[in-house]
Amino acid sequence: MSSTVTIHPVTRIEGHAKVTLVLDDAGALETARFHAMEFRGFEKFCEGRMFWEMPTIAPRICGLCPTSHHLAAAKACDDLVGANPPPAAKKLRELMHMGGLLQDHAAHFFFLAAPDFLYGPKASPSKRNAFALVKDRPELGKKAILLRRAGQAIVEKVGGRAIHAVAAIPGGMSKPLKHEERFELMGMVEEALPVAHEALAIGRELIFEFAGANPDFATVKMPMMALSSGKTLDLYDGSLTLVGEDGKRLAQFEGKDYLDNLAEHVESWSYAKFPFFKPLGYPQGTYRTGPLARLNIAKTTGTPEADAELSEFKKLGDGGLVHETMYYHYARLIELLYSLERAKRLLADDEIVSDNVRVKAERRAGEGIGVIEAPRGVLIHHYVADDVGKLTSVNFIVATTNNNQAINNSVRQAAGDLIMKGEVTESMLNQVEMALRAYDPCLSCSTHAIGDMPLSIEVVDRGGRVVARVAGGGG
Repeated sequence: MSSTVTIHPVTRIEGHAKVTLVLDDAGALETARFHAMEFRGFEKFCEGRMFWEMPTIAPRICGLCPTSHHLAAAKACDDLVGANPPPAAKKLRELMHMGGLLQDHAAHFFFLAAPDFLYGPKASPSKRNAFALVKDRPELGKKAILLRRAGQAIVEKVGGRAIHAVAAIPGGMSKPLKHEERFELMGMVEEALPVAHEALAIGRELIFEFAGANPDFATVKMPMMALSSGKTLDLYDGSLTLVGEDGKRLAQFEGKDYLDNLAEHVESWSYAKFPFFKPLGYPQGTYRTGPLARLNIAKTTGTPEADAELSEFKKLGDGGLVHETMYYHYARLIELLYSLERAKRLLADDEIVSDNVRVKAERRAGEGIGVIEAPRGVLIHHYVADDVGKLTSVNFIVATTNNNQAINNSVRQAAGDLIMKGEVTESMLNQVEMALRAYDPCLSCSTHAIGDMPLSIEVVDRGGRVVARVAGGGG
């Protein structure tokens, strides 16, 4: 008798989602699906707005990565009006981007992912959460908070607000960086750098311990896509580079050409689409994006300390790509270190305090595409405006959408290895969630639960009769 197991809600992610596991008559996994459950219609209600409003409207998509949407929107507006921001403006935008990346990566690893590694996936949910981590390992919690504080300060000083920044505008930035702000941020970055090294060392040890004991956990081999400038990691600019699972380049194209190379497939059971590389078709052309893809594709980060760690990361691939899903976390921590090094280099550049931070942006009919690497992966904004500047079409392809098929594949792999003969336990379900959390999926709005998690799992036969019920503990 086949049955269905539902994990709802998935915990310790940004937003609301569920996972459905369908078991066959023998109790083995038949299929697994990751469901994005909400339809927000953000693209549709942006139609009719003036294009220059988008850098302030788009960040409302998310409370964790609003800086990425702010900058992608500004880049799309630049493209729409044909504006080329001054060098100082581009550097300020990249500095803001580094701050957003820093605070986001610190939050995800230490507060959402680390409890599983620190206590083990089989620990009680009452223990396996961020509050227990802060209580039992206060020094680790302080490190995470210090790193987040540095990132938030950068976004606030450069972007005008710590959350939902406002300073990036069509044609550049609305304000320069003050000298005193520059030196204040430099001090915070200097303070955070040794902490980032300590945090990375702690995280690396925890991740390697789990990966060593579970070498193939949730691992899938798929193409990967990321921005890059030649061989160098580039999170703000660059070309979209797609490599096959063997590491060989499949394509490299500019963001403006994304529609010639990418398409979006739709499934009836999820509001999230499934982007894929057109020449390979669906589903063969689906891919992974985010920290794992970025560090696999890049040959160098361009900063010395992150490069030293990148060389260790590359060894995990034994000459090829690193496919193990749990190493998303390791890559995320390397990028955290990189963001601080890159911020330090930008702050050391005297042009960062130049007053020349904008060019005139004339309203006109046109089309604009902005691409950036959000913390979770490639983010694309595409706007079409009429001759008065009113938007007639808006399209977003966010990082989690780009990773949608990869998340489904990893959830299926993890569940298939764990669930046998219909036996389902809370720790098994948490490990399925761990596979999903490695991608740091970013859905519509936050939901995190501890203690008595609002999760019940019902096993239902094909006739709809509930034959078993499992209550979750949460965390």
